[in-house]
Amino acid sequence: MAVGARSGHDEPEKRADGAFGDDTTGGDVTGDEQAQPPGGGTPGEGGDEPFPEPGRPPKKQRSFWKELPLLVGIALVLALLIKTFLVQAFSIPSESMMNTLQKGDRVLVDKLTPWFGSEPERGEVVVFHDPGGWLEGQETPKPNVVQKFLSFIGLMPSAEEKDLIKRVIAVGGDTVSCKEGGKVVLNGVALDESAYLAPGAVPCQDSFGPIKVPKDRIWVMGDNRQNSLDSRFHQQLPGGGTVSNDEVVGRAVVVAWPVTRWATLPVPDVFDQPAFDKAMAAAPAGAAGLAGALPLVLWRRKKQAVRHTAE
Repeated sequence: MAVGARSGHDEPEKRADGAFGDDTTGGDVTGDEQAQPPGGGTPGEGGDEPFPEPGRPPKKQRSFWKELPLLVGIALVLALLIKTFLVQAFSIPSESMMNTLQKGDRVLVDKLTPWFGSEPERGEVVVFHDPGGWLEGQETPKPNVVQKFLSFIGLMPSAEEKDLIKRVIAVGGDTVSCKEGGKVVLNGVALDESAYLAPGAVPCQDSFGPIKVPKDRIWVMGDNRQNSLDSRFHQQLPGGGTVSNDEVVGRAVVVAWPVTRWATLPVPDVFDQPAFDKAMAAAPAGAAGLAGALPLVLWRRKKQAVRHTAE
């Protein structure tokens, strides 16, 4: 065996610094190499706890009480965003929408779709701001500061006392009317409202119309017709009893509380009739036909007048 040759069974050489081992690389062992966790690998691998850097104490976990204000703040911001842009709760203050909605029910109102240009449609139950004068003289409860705050962020039903909830009967361009004790007539079609009117309620106890609903406005009525101050009773106000689409907060989609009353609020089938839209389309077509025929009629009358003069 050559002098200086070693086998794997020889004792390791002792280095000048007192350490044992083969000096095969010629480099010193770094502090990182010295701090390797048991089992090899980098700190944190293999399920081992990471080792703190030399000279730096380990991080202390933030206490729950210090994180609580941050969590509460995030929750409040999310609640406010949801209430502003997505869904808001409203409390039903009267019996004007019985039996669809009972006094004290909480409904969830979709506020998202109007942001994408959606407009109220016939048959929907909608919440809208007082167009002006509808709630005049009516007493409303005064919420305390806590209720106002929780309502503002959407954790309680709205404390805004100038909101109403009714069913959309007609939209812009529709013609609506009713004879005393008869059915509501929409674009020449009598509505069968038995699916949602309160038991014993007649469609209208007093005659109104025909009324042509202006563009971008709606005609609304309560389901409890004998106990609902709706469009019929505000025809003397600006708008003639109609409500601007801009005043609509959103569509009520669900009865959320009490749980025993949980139910969705779909559009009744009676409003899904092509005849409504056909009637609306026929009116402009008829007007266009009349406008087109008028010059021809005048020309013929003028020609006849010239003929009689010549004779």
